[in-house]
Amino acid sequence: MKKTFILIILFTVIILGITAGIYIFISNENKKTENNNVEDVINKVSDKVQKDYTRELNELNKLDNSLETNSNEEKISPNCLVILKRHYDKCGHTTNEYIDIQENLVNKTQDELEEKYPNWEVEKFSSGEIILYKEYTGICDEHYILREKDGKIVIYKIDENGQEKLYETTEIAIDYLTDEDKENIKNGIKVNGKEELNQLIEDFE
Repeated sequence: MKKTFILIILFTVIILGITAGIYIFISNENKKTENNNVEDVINKVSDKVQKDYTRELNELNKLDNSLETNSNEEKISPNCLVILKRHYDKCGHTTNEYIDIQENLVNKTQDELEEKYPNWEVEKFSSGEIILYKEYTGICDEHYILREKDGKIVIYKIDENGQEKLYETTEIAIDYLTDEDKENIKNGIKVNGKEELNQLIEDFE
């Protein structure tokens, strides 16, 4: 009886020992799992923070570069001179028109200017001078012919169809011209461009 009782106690102790061992093992495993889960969460949060930081840093760098580029980019000044160059394929002439810069173009960049004038080629761009170039079909409007009318030199403008239209009647009398000039005026003296026209008129005066 006594031996049986001892065996029961021993068996109970063994069972309790095994149970305690299993409990301790399971507890340790749970702690490891929890620690692993916490570590995973920390790693994920750290990765996200790092990615967000990197993205924000890249965006700030792009913004800084953009601001630096814009600040260094040349812009149109208020006293900028604009030259409009027009080339006409039929007569082969190129005319230049000089105009002041429009107020709404002041402080604009070359890209902004090209958006404003998409049909023009920017030959030169600086804060003080801009040259815009464009090609046209036909002839330019600076073809003239000098003739005589009522004893005076008269200037006609020649259009694209070859028609002569009165442009200006001068006070220059042909009586004071040389015989050669009189003959040339009688046949008509063709002139291309206002500069050449003005120079010829000065020679006759």
